[in-house]
Amino acid sequence: MRPRARAPLAPVLNLPPPFQLVTLREVGDAFAHAVEIAADAGAGTIVHVGRFDLVEFAVVLEPDEPLRSARRAFQAGMTALGDALVVHAPPGRMITFDWPDAVRVDGGLVGGGRLAWPSKADEGEPPDWLVFGAMIRTVAMADRHEGLRPLVAALDEEGFEDVGSGRLVEGFARYLMATLDAWRAEDFAAIAKSYLRRLAPEKGASREIDTNGDLLVRWRGSVEPERRPLASALATPSWLDPASGGPRP
Repeated sequence: MRPRARAPLAPVLNLPPPFQLVTLREVGDAFAHAVEIAADAGAGTIVHVGRFDLVEFAVVLEPDEPLRSARRAFQAGMTALGDALVVHAPPGRMITFDWPDAVRVDGGLVGGGRLAWPSKADEGEPPDWLVFGAMIRTVAMADRHEGLRPLVAALDEEGFEDVGSGRLVEGFARYLMATLDAWRAEDFAAIAKSYLRRLAPEKGASREIDTNGDLLVRWRGSVEPERRPLASALATPSWLDPASGGPRP
């Protein structure tokens, strides 16, 4: 999984090389735009929408392995996102994932990640590109009475500090580089372990990530594991509200 170096495009954020930045206005859709330009923009391109209420960005990757295994870039991206959030989290705040894509802070939904690949890509061949996108709610836009919607959250309500949209993207880029370096060193097991550590626990189960990114759940007393396919789960992001285009309220 190699970011390809290209000339930077008037960077506004402090991104490590070889990342390059594309900034959209608030009405833009970072994920859709990254998918649209992925073939031409190349690996390392980060598309960022500058909003005060959401962190919204997407990054283009160029995998060097078949799509069926390269799809594990999703777990790599989620791991980097979780690590970037932890830096700004108050002590004791728990950052967890719902399989496979939702991000929660102390149980409250703040957003999630998603992954795209070319529609005609062959499972047995490296795809031309992958796009990992993320959206995190930073500010609660509507008044909520305490206890009315306990499973919804925003970073400002959870006590996160200095976590503006740009700061979180900068941190994500650095953690993603470290995560991809581990993968290149044939240590995806470390990435899987970090991702699984953040998954909401299931009593009586041990879990692992298969070579194609699927979740294998081994229940106590069962011989065969339960398989939860990644590709089909990513088809419809569990955390995304189709009406608003943001995290579910």
